[in-house]
Amino acid sequence: MPAFQLGSAHTLVVKKWPQVVALFCGILLPLLLLGELAEDVWEDKGEYRFAFDEPILHFLHARATPHRDSLWSFVTDFGRPPLMLAMGACVVGFLWIQKRRGDAAFFLASVTGAAILNVVAKLVFGRTRPDLWISIAPETSFSFPSGHAMATMAMAAALVVLAWPARGRFAILAGAIVFVVAVGLSRLYLGVHYPSDVLGGWCAALAWVSGLAAIRSRRSQREKSTPE
Repeated sequence: MPAFQLGSAHTLVVKKWPQVVALFCGILLPLLLLGELAEDVWEDKGEYRFAFDEPILHFLHARATPHRDSLWSFVTDFGRPPLMLAMGACVVGFLWIQKRRGDAAFFLASVTGAAILNVVAKLVFGRTRPDLWISIAPETSFSFPSGHAMATMAMAAALVVLAWPARGRFAILAGAIVFVVAVGLSRLYLGVHYPSDVLGGWCAALAWVSGLAAIRSRRSQREKSTPE
């Protein structure tokens, strides 16, 4: 490659380093992790168990108490469809009232697309649920990737993207992380998902929303650069 091309590429990376980091952390890295997880689950027809799956579940279950049962059962409800639909409807309604129609469409595409991807992925991989103990909140659907993990990550990531221009973006980011991690951890505590299910759900949703955000950003830049 000619020297001037190398110099131009280096200059572009330096100028666009926030976008490069965002693409790596939001799309490339999650897709790589998801690919590693999905490959092993697929090859073993949904029966594969990663080395960290059962030890983490046993660790959490060994610390179960009636109080913690109630706490984590409450937390996990925040990732169930009825409450997620209600929260999503509130966000879309707020954006619509504020005449932020493009933002509303982005948010709706983020959470709806993640939900559709989750249904398809579960049918494709057909991974069975953990059966290490009798859960107090049993599930009967397939396990990989976690629907709770995908739904909460998609909603949280979309909200962070929409709120990023605001001054309180880091507070919103912190709240989003706590929300996503708490719901994911609740699925492990209840014994209805393997850690790899939750990790796979997070990666899939993050890559999906980040991809939509990149398209949205690119389109916005083109509209700004187009003369009226």
